[in-house]
Amino acid sequence: MNSDHFCSQKPFVLIALFFIVINVDTAQADSSAELTMAQLTEWLDAYGEAWESRDPDKAAGLFAENSSYQVTPYEEAHMGQAGVHQYWAGVTANQTNIKFEYRPLSITDNMGIAHWSAQFDVPGDIHLELNGIFVLEFDEDGKCTKLREWWHLKTHDAEGETN
Repeated sequence: MNSDHFCSQKPFVLIALFFIVINVDTAQADSSAELTMAQLTEWLDAYGEAWESRDPDKAAGLFAENSSYQVTPYEEAHMGQAGVHQYWAGVTANQTNIKFEYRPLSITDNMGIAHWSAQFDVPGDIHLELNGIFVLEFDEDGKCTKLREWWHLKTHDAEGETN
């Protein structure tokens, strides 16, 4: 297969491979638990259910007590279950018609990488689409200890125009 074709068709796979390469040592140091694709999928299903139901309790329950949740590389991380709960209670409060989808890309040791997307409406007849990547680290109990995400936003106003 021609590498130009691969790069144009599989950008998320390349991003995932990059994060695996730069994070393998830290993933091994954090935990002795081996993450499986089934465990990652189960966690992402629960995350999606929490988001679609706008349930900050359920969302916080997916994280370890000492976890960090970093929404963007330049924002302070939300720390611990209380920080996740507070963030989710605020950010999802006005979202409706939420749809969350994901595709696991890779696992290694205690780390999983997934491509995700979400769509929802907010007041003012605005429809938002998010498309991003999760890098997730887990403890022995299957709780997320570290969530880092990178995403892009697309907005549509009431007339269907993209902003």
